[in-house]
Formats: sequence, C-alpha cells, structure tokens
Amino acid sequence: MMKKISATVAAITLLGSVSAYAAFPAGYPADYQKRVDGAKKEGKVVIYSTTDTKAAAPLIQGFEALYPGIKVEYNDMNSTELYNRFISEQAAGGTSGDVVWSSSMDTILKLAGDYAQEYASPEQAQLPKWAVWQDKVYGTTYEPVVFIYNKRLIPQGDVPDSHAALAKLIAGQTDKFKKKVTTYDIEKSGVGFMLSVQDFKADPNYFKTLADVAKGGLAVQSSTGTMMERVSSGENLIGFNILGSYAEARAKSDPSLGIVYPKDYTLVLSRVSFISKEAANPNAAKLWFDYVLSEKGQNILANQADIPSIRNDIEGKNDIDGMTKLLGNALKPIPVDDSLLEYLQPAKRLDYIKQWRAAAAK
Repeated sequence: MMKKISATVAAITLLGSVSAYAAFPAGYPADYQKRVDGAKKEGKVVIYSTTDTKAAAPLIQGFEALYPGIKVEYNDMNSTELYNRFISEQAAGGTSGDVVWSSSMDTILKLAGDYAQEYASPEQAQLPKWAVWQDKVYGTTYEPVVFIYNKRLIPQGDVPDSHAALAKLIAGQTDKFKKKVTTYDIEKSGVGFMLSVQDFKADPNYFKTLADVAKGGLAVQSSTGTMMERVSSGENLIGFNILGSYAEARAKSDPSLGIVYPKDYTLVLSRVSFISKEAANPNAAKLWFDYVLSEKGQNILANQADIPSIRNDIEGKNDIDGMTKLLGNALKPIPVDDSLLEYLQPAKRLDYIKQWRAAAAK
C-alpha cells in the first residue's frame, strides 16, 4: 500500500514538474525553473500600465493560466498619473509597481534611467534592435498612429489621407470644423506630448500644419477612449494622433468610426516596459516581462487584444510584417533610445509647449 502511495505522489510530483517546465518556451536558460519557483513563492506581480484593463485582460488571463498561483495585480492609469504615482512611491520608499508598462515612451525612458533594473530577456533576439534600450527598457508593441473620422458626417471624398490633406480640409472649412477636431492635450497626456514632438521631427512644416488643423479650434482630451467616443457620436468630426490599435478594436463594432493611416508618414508607437530595481516580486516580474515578449504573449496581444505585435512571427497580419505589407515606407517607428529624452528637459519642454499653444491658437 505504501509503495502505491509513494508511486502516486512521485507521479503527481513529476507531472507538476513537467507542467512547470512546459510553461516557458524551449531555449530559455537552464536555470529558468528557479525563477518560476521563486515567482510562485512570491505569489503575484504588480503591474502599472496605461493599457486599458479590457485590452490587457486576455494577456492577464493567459499568464495566470500558464503560471497557476501567480496573480496579476493590474493597475490601469493614464500616462501622467502613472509617472507621478510611481516616482512619488519610489521617493517615499513604499510599495510600488514591479513592472511599468506605458505608451508614453519618453517619460518611461526617463524613469528607467533611475529606477529600472537591467534584465536581458531571453526573448530579446526576437525584437528589432531599435526596441531595446540598455537591456532595461523594451518595446512590446508596434502600433501605427492614425486619424479617425465620423463616417456619417464626413463625405468619403473629403477624407484626408495625409497630414497636409488634413490641414487643407480643416483650413478650407473652418465653420464646419469649429471645435470639431480632437487630439491629445499635450500638457495633460504624456503620450500626447511625445507624439506631438515626433510629428515635429517628422514634418519640417509641423507648426504651420498644426496652425491650419487648429483653425477651427481644437477640442483636446487626455484619453483615446474619450476622443473616439466624441468622434463616433458626432460631437467631434475628426481626430488625429489616435492609437490605431484602440481605433481598430472599436471600429469592429462601431460603423460610425472611420480610420486613416496617413500616407505621408505614419508614426509607430511601441508600449515600453521595464522592471523596477525595487520590485517586491522580482521573479514574477521577469516571468511577466518574458511572457509579454514571447510568441505566446504576442499572439494574444495581436489576435485577442487587437494590439499589433512587435515580432514578425505571429499568426495573422497584426505584426511588424503585416503592418509593413500594408503601409510600407510610410511607417516611422519611434526608436527606444536617448532621443526620446531631448524634449523632456524642462526649458525645452516649456518652450515647445509655448510654440504648440501659439500655433494651436491661430
């Protein structure tokens, strides 16, 4: 009887071990199981993120199914709130996020300089070189930035296909578009400020273009969701610098929402992530980090969360290869590098905001 019990226990132990080993991809470091074991002892990972909880839900569910016993404590904030909360908690020495994951690429790189730990993910070789900074900050997505418009209220022949065409349309019909054009409030939204700076770098006539776009007056917001809602309802007619992933997801069930990928240039944002030096759950943080970058995690992002993958080996068209076939040379990925920090210098940021305000007020 005792032999049968021992054999059963051994079988269960072996099964559990095999299951744990099967949880992570082949080719990971030989000692990766120690990280899994350590993460299970920690029992959770705390994520600070700008990605909507609804969009992140399939990813969270997949992680918790892959690593039973490790819960994801997910905190969804806007980019400015995330930055301020994280830096305040670090200064106070209290508990904080184990992993930061944000669409505001520049402010996260700034945080990482002081607060990120170095970690060479085993998934790093599958990413573009421009997507990794100092083995600390990693790009996780490949998201074109688009225009949106109300399909009921803007004739198809008027739909702009470039930034210059957008400016021409609005400047030529200022009465129609008065207070009907929406974009990010660059003073309240970190991602909005960053995208505006990237427009400035891509367009030699940016402030002239902005002045024409703003001739009817801008209705600025701090979230993509609000902008999409207002364009869909007709309260606004058109929006620019909108995250294409969110727009595509909404357009599947919203016949009023039209989407344009501008043909002159299409900025590509990558949600960036790092692991905190002071992470209370460092093993679980690394498991989450690798999972998000893995083929499994990226497939979930691309095909369940409707967020394009930064890899090129994902099922379907919602990855780098698919976007390149669709948009070609118009794509301008924003690199995860020190150039992001240039306009975060206080004097330069203030001067830029003044220029933006002046152009937007014309």
